[in-house]
Amino acid sequence: MKGKLLAAIVLAGAAFAAQAQVEIRLWHAMSGAAGVELERLAARFNASQSGYRVIASHRGSYDRMVAVALAGRRSEFAPHLMQVSEAGSAELTVRGDAVRPLWQVLAEAGQPLEAKYVAAVADHVSDPGGRLLALPFNTSTAVLYYNRDAFRRAGLDPGRPPKTWPEAAGMLGALVDSGERCGYTTAWPSWVLLENMSAWHDQAFATRQSGVPEVRLSFNGQLMVRWVAMLASWHKSGYFTYSGRESEAEARFAAGECAVLTSSSASYAALRERAAFDLAVAPLPYYDDFGGAPRSTLTAGDAIWVMSGRAKTDYRGVARFIGFLAAPDVQAGWHQKTGAVPLTRAAYELTRKQGFYAAHPGHEVPVRQLLANPPGKNAKPVHLGEFRRIRTIIDEELEAVWGGRKTPLDALNSAVARGNALLGRISGRLTQ
Repeated sequence: MKGKLLAAIVLAGAAFAAQAQVEIRLWHAMSGAAGVELERLAARFNASQSGYRVIASHRGSYDRMVAVALAGRRSEFAPHLMQVSEAGSAELTVRGDAVRPLWQVLAEAGQPLEAKYVAAVADHVSDPGGRLLALPFNTSTAVLYYNRDAFRRAGLDPGRPPKTWPEAAGMLGALVDSGERCGYTTAWPSWVLLENMSAWHDQAFATRQSGVPEVRLSFNGQLMVRWVAMLASWHKSGYFTYSGRESEAEARFAAGECAVLTSSSASYAALRERAAFDLAVAPLPYYDDFGGAPRSTLTAGDAIWVMSGRAKTDYRGVARFIGFLAAPDVQAGWHQKTGAVPLTRAAYELTRKQGFYAAHPGHEVPVRQLLANPPGKNAKPVHLGEFRRIRTIIDEELEAVWGGRKTPLDALNSAVARGNALLGRISGRLTQ
């Protein structure tokens, strides 16, 4: 009888402890290894303390997840934290009622974070004062991939990728002359070809113009006209092949169809696994006769946002979990397992000391690219409403260039005009 009573007391105590835990809901859209690793981190945090229990759950695509969360954000079942894509983060930044600034949540809870961020990683979710609006997580930058075997067949040095775009022209010519069906292709054209190339050369993608309070697109300058004109000539000569608006180019490169690719550094592990050739990764080329290039490329990817409308006790748990995710050892592990760029220099240095880069040098390339030079004044991403639609406009205009229907200057002017008209309509709706 005493044994049964003791067992009942133990069970009751366990049930009370479980009820006493504050539940923190984290929604994400990552599948595969990254999603599994995020849920492992949540379990690791849960095991490290008893006051909070983080529940990480996959909620389908980013767009659907954000739509559901915003529609039901006042519900008791709404998430406390949501991992949002880069374009979605740009839109959440201009919609402050749905989220709480991360720096504010951390300050209220007295939760410090590692201060030495990799500037280019944190900038895309920071306010003008450099305070974090969300936690960068699963971020990447644009890099160049190339097929060393194809370089060897073309008589090129497989250990010497192009540093500049004019130098790349000669290499692409040699590759095509050697029989390669496709010299160069790119994934995510707007992000790689316009947004990153602008930042890499410290040129404005969008600016605040006199008398206009909102940001307006301004990428139709000398650099972009020169760059898109070069790509158009490469397209005619067969040096450059257009593959699509998203990641279609990666499949062509991995299959050995294209010898050179520009895409996200986050794709490195997957490309290495799929490619049946000697794969290498290198920094993004640049124009060495243009200003102070190279400066710093942009980062893109996911960020973990704090949703508004939760209880104060919940936000203390949110802050503690964010502090856990930002710790150098957690960041280093995430970087090594997923290929994402680490948030802090401490995580980068820890990874280097552990010998990871000696065994996997390709993973260090994007980090060194971001750290090599101080970011220029135009390296910080701009926060634009309806950024997805703006990128669609850019893709449409670039496709008109590849199809010979518009000149580079006309296409860029049209993209800027159409994008600014969209931004003007958004601004009008917000002020009504």
